[in-house]
Amino acid sequence: MPDVTMPRLSDSMEEGTILKWLKDAGDEVAKGEELVEIETDKATMTYEADADGTLEIVAEEGSTLSIGEVIARIGEGSGSGDAGGASESSGQEASAEGDSGEEDGDGGGTATKTEESDDEGQADEDTGPADAANEDEGDEDEGDGDGDEEQPAAEEADEEPQASANGDGDSGDGESGGATAEAEAPASDGNGGRAKASPVARRIAREHGVDLSTLEGTGPGGRIVKADVEAAASAGDGDTDTAEAEEPQTREPELSEEAAGADDEQAEAEEQPDAEDEPEPEPERGKAAAGETGRGEVTVQEPSRIQQVIARRMAESKATIPHFTLSMDVDMEGAVELRDQLKALAAERETPVPSYNDMVVKACAIALRDFPLVNGAYRDGKFELYGRVNIGVAVAGEGTLIVPTIFDADRKGLGTIASESRGLAEKVRDGKISPPELSGATFSITNLGMYGVTHFTAVINPPQAAILAVGKMEPKPVVRDGEVVARNTMNLTIACDHRILSGAPAAEFLGRVKAILEQPISLAL
Repeated sequence: MPDVTMPRLSDSMEEGTILKWLKDAGDEVAKGEELVEIETDKATMTYEADADGTLEIVAEEGSTLSIGEVIARIGEGSGSGDAGGASESSGQEASAEGDSGEEDGDGGGTATKTEESDDEGQADEDTGPADAANEDEGDEDEGDGDGDEEQPAAEEADEEPQASANGDGDSGDGESGGATAEAEAPASDGNGGRAKASPVARRIAREHGVDLSTLEGTGPGGRIVKADVEAAASAGDGDTDTAEAEEPQTREPELSEEAAGADDEQAEAEEQPDAEDEPEPEPERGKAAAGETGRGEVTVQEPSRIQQVIARRMAESKATIPHFTLSMDVDMEGAVELRDQLKALAAERETPVPSYNDMVVKACAIALRDFPLVNGAYRDGKFELYGRVNIGVAVAGEGTLIVPTIFDADRKGLGTIASESRGLAEKVRDGKISPPELSGATFSITNLGMYGVTHFTAVINPPQAAILAVGKMEPKPVVRDGEVVARNTMNLTIACDHRILSGAPAAEFLGRVKAILEQPISLAL
């Protein structure tokens, strides 16, 4: 059975997180079919199956694994009974339908499973936990045929008393056995013996001590979602106590109806005090948190894989790169007039209208050709100078910041840059950006002008040598020909790595960008 390992989806990827399986365990998959969503250090990618066969899931949703670790297996046929969740699930269904034609009650259900896995008799020799569970299911379903022989077999295998109770009954116990099989099905259906639940639902369940196998999911395909766990957590321990109260009835099927009724009343009586005590723990936790921190209740959130990478890289940047910043105000009156003219042309040609940020990208691309150190990097005590001018443009994604790349920006026209920047921004917001589109930048630009920010300092994106921060364009009083007039002005602030850039060349570069924007006809060159 070939292994499916954690793929390397980007050059800088070291590990990935399983966000969502697009197929269930036991499903037949075809080569090229979408299999799983993986979150990398740069984006969320969909990985396709590289072979045909039956899927066996190894890594749960929410698991983070290194490159090369096994996340699943794809084999031919339905797989072995003790390795795949699909085989186990189909065995339960076959047993629940009443395959009571076997003469040997001790192996009825197990025989069904071993026939499906083409390995007859294995369950009798293997005493592992998976086979013990298979024998439990077989005993429950074959209880009507030969209960007296099943009970000793259950004792020899150290099985749960519940299996013995279901096997040692008369014909009337068939319904209870079927109900037990149905109740157990949601816990193992389609996911290798564990409840189908989202990563968030699993985390909340662990925090509140909720058993996922006791819940019925309301999500697609019976999947347990966050709301299901929160509803169970708010109900306190009532469901757990009810399940414990029902266990004695399953273990002692020979009790009279009066005794069973008494057990029901006792279960209800035990459940009532818990319901009354429900609201008490929550206020106590709130008071404790408020008393300990003085900030009220504290909610801890796990950062996504991308957020973890950003946090690590920004901390590395500030800790290892000696930043210095330079700032200039740019007169954008010429750029405003140029954009008004481009609007008319864009309407005729049905093309995007270049934004002021697109003009800044083009101006920087032209200037970078004349300042190779700004388009370089300091690495391992040496200067790296790059032959291509690739500009990364920061885009705000959902809860994070992504920097897609416009490649060879110095060779592209303003209209092409406008089209590419919009397309990349849409991909970021839709979560469809690919790792190649996020790599290879030699210089970065970030703009907060649309948020009303007039001036700010950005953090260098290593290993680049510099990053340009663009502020809001607004009218300011300036002196022109001895008169004070209002002019549209925009602030540019560059943060530089002092290991490769000193103040003079950085100031010359920023002055070159300013000159191009103030004479925007240069953008067409």
